[in-house]
Amino acid sequence: MIPWLAAAPPEWLAGLLSSPLLPWLPVLLPWLGAAVLAGIASSRIGARVNLAVAVLNLPLVLLLAVLPTEAAGLLRPDALNLCLLLPAALVGLSGAVATIALPPPEGAGRAWNAGYQALLGLTYLALLADDFGLAWMALTLAGPVLALLVALRRGTIESSGTALAAAWKAVTLLGAGSVLALLGTLALAMAAYPLAGEAALSFETLQRVGREAEAGPLMLGFLLMLAGYGVLAGLVPLHLWLSEAQGEAPTPLIIIPCTLLGQAALHLLLRAQAVAALNPVWLPPGALLLLAGLAGMAVAALALWRRRDAGRFLAACAIGQTGLAAFAFGLGGPAIMAGLIQMAGALLALSAAAYGLGRATGLRGSMSLTALAGLASSEPRLGWALAAVLGALAGLPPLALFVSEFLLVQQAVARLPWLALPLGLGLVALSGTTLARLRWLCFGPAPAGGAAVEAEGSGQTVILLMLLHLLALLALGFFLPGSVAALLADAARVAG
Repeated sequence: MIPWLAAAPPEWLAGLLSSPLLPWLPVLLPWLGAAVLAGIASSRIGARVNLAVAVLNLPLVLLLAVLPTEAAGLLRPDALNLCLLLPAALVGLSGAVATIALPPPEGAGRAWNAGYQALLGLTYLALLADDFGLAWMALTLAGPVLALLVALRRGTIESSGTALAAAWKAVTLLGAGSVLALLGTLALAMAAYPLAGEAALSFETLQRVGREAEAGPLMLGFLLMLAGYGVLAGLVPLHLWLSEAQGEAPTPLIIIPCTLLGQAALHLLLRAQAVAALNPVWLPPGALLLLAGLAGMAVAALALWRRRDAGRFLAACAIGQTGLAAFAFGLGGPAIMAGLIQMAGALLALSAAAYGLGRATGLRGSMSLTALAGLASSEPRLGWALAAVLGALAGLPPLALFVSEFLLVQQAVARLPWLALPLGLGLVALSGTTLARLRWLCFGPAPAGGAAVEAEGSGQTVILLMLLHLLALLALGFFLPGSVAALLADAARVAG
């Protein structure tokens, strides 16, 4: 029973709340908003319509979390996708607010706002889909939309230059990943079709028949999906598009759609692993995710040490956080809870860091980390807020990412002690390089003669958004609400 409803709601309301069409509302509303935004020429009006759509969509997502989920259909809310859908909706709303405070380049607002909402809708569809084929279709369509956002520059898609090159690389690699993911999806269907018929791509059906299905096609499907969705998720060594896309995009806010796309892809990998693990063959499905996770931490630590601009710095942070989540999912069992907390915390922290760096680049007039140094001395509130956010990404207590990493180490020691050493080294390297960048950005020497350039937008709004994200990270880390803990436990059971 929904707590805020009467014991016996009206018949029409009960029918609406139990309808299988209800999960479609959070998907269709952003698409409708994208269609409206595509026709609004004014960037200022478009940004406000973008915000209105995000505000209206949040209650629809919250409604899915409190409703019973017995209704069947193409979309099926469960504990696993709700753990990712709720923070995605929150960050989708805060990102819409940030678009007003940190507007994209002049003339690019219409395309940015429409593409932002279209990508949110596609991400929600991929998360909520019970059918692997429908989820694949959503992520395949999301790739070109993301590439369009990367290529935006001063109101046009550049006919030459690094932004267009980065967009084409994203289209090529994401397209190749989609093809591999499709082949994996078809292999899963071949394995389950003799037992499940037309419902062979339903996750619920695959969980029911997976033990009797032929093991070879199941494993082949998982391997192909790992290669395909690994590209979209930014798993090492399939991450090459992410750094250039983030570095050449017109605004640091591109990290929000990039991270949402990656998390939706990783969520599908987790479901595919749960199916393949029901009937394993020569290779445990989680072993490859463990290797990809360790490689991601190592590559991210090296990239954080070398990166010299804000966009690629955020991309390196995202690669490291994805690696940690992949390691947790590969470990399985209760570690899946740690991975889900890691994904939610990473989305909150990365978006907050994008807000802070977006404000800083507007003030300093440059994306270079050298030009952004010493923020705490010139902009104390911004500098300290960014330091707190980067500290969260480094895994400092008592924020959510520290809790997830602590649980991950605990599970690794308890279940596979030989993995504790490489995991510990990866965490130390990732945390150390992030803290080194924190020290330089926030407390290093300010560049000589670097006069601030006032950016459009409200600095107060950016600081407030960062503080709200930090409060959410603190709530997840310092005290975990009972309802959230129960949802995470249910999600771990769904994922096997």
